Amino acid sequence: MKGAAISVLATLALAVVQSVAAANTLPKDIAWWIEAIPIQTLTISDQQFLNGDAAGRPATIAGVLRVAQGSGRLPLVILMHGSGGFEVNADLWERQFGSLGISTFALDSFSGRGIASTVADQSQLGRLNMILDLYRSLAVLARHPLVDPNRIAVMGFSRGGQAALYATLKRFQNMWNTSRIDPAAYIALYPQCNTTYLNDTDVTDHPIRIFHGISDDYVSIAPCRAYFDRLKQAGRDVQMAEYPHTWHAFDYPSLTSDPTVVHNGQTTNCVLIEEPGGMIVNTATNKPFTYADDCVGRNPHVAYSPKATHATEEAIGVLLKKVFELD
Repeated sequence: MKGAAISVLATLALAVVQSVAAANTLPKDIAWWIEAIPIQTLTISDQQFLNGDAAGRPATIAGVLRVAQGSGRLPLVILMHGSGGFEVNADLWERQFGSLGISTFALDSFSGRGIASTVADQSQLGRLNMILDLYRSLAVLARHPLVDPNRIAVMGFSRGGQAALYATLKRFQNMWNTSRIDPAAYIALYPQCNTTYLNDTDVTDHPIRIFHGISDDYVSIAPCRAYFDRLKQAGRDVQMAEYPHTWHAFDYPSLTSDPTVVHNGQTTNCVLIEEPGGMIVNTATNKPFTYADDCVGRNPHVAYSPKATHATEEAIGVLLKKVFELD
């Protein structure tokens, strides 16, 4: 314990020195403190997650903390990747938030589990497991001396967007979020919304924001429209931006603006529902869902949209300035 205390003091002392140096030499969007942080979590099935069953396999994952230029405890956005794992859009958002004085924590749910990508095989990791990873990360980050635990938001992309969106459920938070930190905002880019969970309109009181492309054939926008409508009817603080002529992964500057096929990329066009006991059922068959079902497709498209990306950056910037009370 004494050694740990010394380490924290040394970290803070160096942080003060680097903060002064960064203010004089670095562009605003460059982090002046970068740290890899391990997260102890579990690998569990969706059924285990839904039942609150913690008899999973222990796993150590990690994330990269990039501290924005500033002093004291700073606001933070947790970034949750899609099926391809860490990709180039994370760098775009890290710089965007850094320019606003907001730190980032890019959570890697794959590498520590020996997964490179789930693009071709989504069954490698339960769709809900990343929610548990998020909750475990909150508990660790809230104790970090450079993070303000009252100013944490979560933002996810595709598979990670689904995790960010459904991490809002109070039921899930009560079962798994031991930190009891309810992020100040939940932001989901092109998430999958095709599963209706029990009590899934009983969500956080904090803002929920969804950004989706109308042309998306990787993750269809239609189920998100339906979920958005149900959340609005329940009186939740939710908004959804729909971008015409916009495909999946629209914020990836490494892609071309012309739709490109993701060869063998696995999609899920199924309509699913949670039954009591945590079973996810395919409504077309009335049987438990599997990735061998006929509604699972292949070869969707992706494309970069500068216009949609810029609109999303502006909307999220306004949101975070408000919830983080930034000048």
